[in-house]
Amino acid sequence: MIRRSLDGLGDGVVETLIVGSGPAGLTLGLELARRGRPSLILESGDRLAGPAQELSAARIVDPSRHDDMSIAVCRRLGGASNLWGGRCMRLDPIDFEPRAYSRDARWPIGFKDLEPWYEPACRYANCGDAVFDCPIEPLRIADDRFGMSNIERSSNKPAFQKAHAEALSSSPLLEVRTGATVVDMKLEENGRISQVHVAGAEGKRRDLRVGRVVVAAGGLESTRLLLALQRRHAGLFATDGPLGRYYMGHIIGEIADVVFADERLDAAFDFLVDGHGSFVRRRFIPSARTQLRDGLPNMSFWPVVPPVADARHRSGPLSAVTLALAAPSLGRLLVAEAIRKRHLAGSVDWMAHARNIGADIPRTIGFLGRFAYRRYFSSQRISGYFVRNRARRYGLAYSSEQSPRAESRVTLSRETDSLGLPRLNVDYRCCREDAEAVARGHAVLADWLAGTGLGRLEYRQPEAAGVDAVAARMGHGTHQIGTARMGFTRRDGVVDRDLRTFDCPNLFVSSSAVFPTSGQANPTLSIVALAARLADRLARERSAAGDGVRRAAAHA
Repeated sequence: MIRRSLDGLGDGVVETLIVGSGPAGLTLGLELARRGRPSLILESGDRLAGPAQELSAARIVDPSRHDDMSIAVCRRLGGASNLWGGRCMRLDPIDFEPRAYSRDARWPIGFKDLEPWYEPACRYANCGDAVFDCPIEPLRIADDRFGMSNIERSSNKPAFQKAHAEALSSSPLLEVRTGATVVDMKLEENGRISQVHVAGAEGKRRDLRVGRVVVAAGGLESTRLLLALQRRHAGLFATDGPLGRYYMGHIIGEIADVVFADERLDAAFDFLVDGHGSFVRRRFIPSARTQLRDGLPNMSFWPVVPPVADARHRSGPLSAVTLALAAPSLGRLLVAEAIRKRHLAGSVDWMAHARNIGADIPRTIGFLGRFAYRRYFSSQRISGYFVRNRARRYGLAYSSEQSPRAESRVTLSRETDSLGLPRLNVDYRCCREDAEAVARGHAVLADWLAGTGLGRLEYRQPEAAGVDAVAARMGHGTHQIGTARMGFTRRDGVVDRDLRTFDCPNLFVSSSAVFPTSGQANPTLSIVALAARLADRLARERSAAGDGVRRAAAHA
């Protein structure tokens, strides 16, 4: 049931209160209901974007490096799934291993602990089966420094509130309240959260008694709630500890083109249907041995179309994409605003793009028709576009993990939002060592492509300027990782292996903020996998408590 009201709240104890209705919150609530346990989800926004978005406004220390919070956070039903492009990837085994590059950051769980939860995660993300390997048949390469079979899956319905609308409206065990913002939590002397203070529309306020609280409000907003609780209770979450620190995103961009020598690669790296329920795309990823030997981050590469805003590509389909993105109202319907802005860096020459379309009308019409069908009408939704060319020349996109550094952090300011919660200072930092590692990864890939005869890399600037080119493009904001990370103790983490905060036994965090390392993969699917895993633990914990009560009653 979904309602926009605080009416009726405050009667009785909420077994599990979930703060936030994004992918983590909705997955957690739906999984608890499937396991027979009730929960209440509080969403600050409404069904559509509205004034609640302003509550997330923050001071960005370096706006050139971090997206504005108006496009990095989404306060509405479905949360960040409304901004998500639908790319579904799992973390890699090496992400969970202590490495020099990750500054020996340690996960208290291993890949095998999370791997079984990608199956339910794929169901909730609507991306087909949990299959993440798709070899290129019959191509076999003896040099195994890089792999080419690792894939991303496309979500067929990225907006979680739409994909699960029927279950959300019909479940008797799951209640969702919109327009309900958590602004405070009451901490008892025993360290437990006993009440949550909620602000609603028209100045209404409620205090809810809770059995446990799961903060699933996105990376930065979840951290903000914990920082506010820490400000009111000195020493909580280890003052000068990891809370708010180690803020990471991903290092992304393009500094080179790839030219394929084998025509099979054009088709192999296009979007394709693998028979497991969704579109997929392959990526080049350095093997674990290559990463360790060459001191590389976990990173991936994949071919993309040339910069679409540069009309010199003379492609009608790409110019049609540019003009659609350049119209703000239409562009925002097609992609998230952060993605739209990255595609349109600089000015758009409307006349030049119009000429490209006019000279390439048949191919443009065919491309637009196929894309529109696959994107909006097919049961298997495509998450992007790729246009092959006879020269077999493509941009080479990269996504690399960012090393965790304590100085990259968020803190509370003295300014408050309209509900009284302190706003964030976002001091997101990038370091040159990461740029050097990404440039080194390009060099290793170039050597591998040449050695295998698969193709070659051509840099868009002198190769010696590669580090500067990567550094100039470093910046993120939509992948909010590391600020409430998992750890073994309260000195190295905020939450334990089960996402329970070390200092408050009935307070949990479910978001990418708990990742100790960022990996090369988009974090959404792993956020959902961790939420499904948490639901299993919370349901079993509640069942065990109930069994204990029944046994005690039987012996009375």
